[in-house]
Amino acid sequence: MDSLPYRLHFPMVRTTAFLFVLLYSVPAFGQEEPRQINVNRISEEITVDGVMNEAVWETADIAANFWQFFPTDTARAEHPTEIRMLYDESTLYVAARAEVPDDNYVVSTLRRDFSGTGNDNISVMFDPYRNSTNAYLFGVTPYGVQRDVLISGGGDSPSGFNATWDEKWQAQSTRHEDHYVVEMAIPFSSLSYPEESRRWQFQAYRWDFQTNERSIWSRVPQNQLMINLAFLGEMVFEEAPPKSSPPVALIPYANTGTQRDFVSGQTENQLKIGGDAKVSVSQGLTLDLTANPDFSNVEADEFVTNVTRFEISR
Repeated sequence: MDSLPYRLHFPMVRTTAFLFVLLYSVPAFGQEEPRQINVNRISEEITVDGVMNEAVWETADIAANFWQFFPTDTARAEHPTEIRMLYDESTLYVAARAEVPDDNYVVSTLRRDFSGTGNDNISVMFDPYRNSTNAYLFGVTPYGVQRDVLISGGGDSPSGFNATWDEKWQAQSTRHEDHYVVEMAIPFSSLSYPEESRRWQFQAYRWDFQTNERSIWSRVPQNQLMINLAFLGEMVFEEAPPKSSPPVALIPYANTGTQRDFVSGQTENQLKIGGDAKVSVSQGLTLDLTANPDFSNVEADEFVTNVTRFEISR
């Protein structure tokens, strides 16, 4: 009878020990210290040509030691990637160097806003408001093809990946036998960010189809999306970026047409002009103006307002 209590309590002790080992053996992604890269302010001029031969790049901090996201999320990337960032009074400069096994780059399209799942590419993400809700993404392939994306909803669902957003920025690349280099110039006027803020959340990731590897700077568990904003690192500016100047976009158009009545011999020429304007009133408000709009409808048609990015075909 004395041994019965021991037999009853032993499974409980063994279960408690098992749970203790299990909990502390799981990688605690969310408890890791956020990775950080410093961004220096410069007065030198940078030519965006994909060469990175300006001496000022040697003074830039480096975001390196990428983690694998696939095929595993617990090992370092097989082929290293390095990210450097600098800025001046108007532009954020990003340079990336990606090592490859050879120069057989995998690129399925040369169209803007390419799909990251079918092309070698490097992408960087910025969350200036540090709320892990919305972010900007800029990506470039080894052939210099660009994509710009708005990420919303925390990046925890593919529905928050909006590639229809387009901004004005520059990118160039150069390809070599064992690596390729990408340079980007992103105007601060293309971004919305709080004034006097020196810290933004930041992430960088890479698709490498030569080795079937996906790697990321700030580690993300494999059961999450690479664009998940809960796992971003941090970029720290030497000084607060300059106040963002509200951009103004003008989109003019002109329609011409001619018709001839062969019975009367009369010819009628038509010219129609108009345009759209987008003016940023504040960081979160944009004013859209239209003069003489062209809705691709004639007077006899039933009026249709198109709020999609696709043309109306009737």
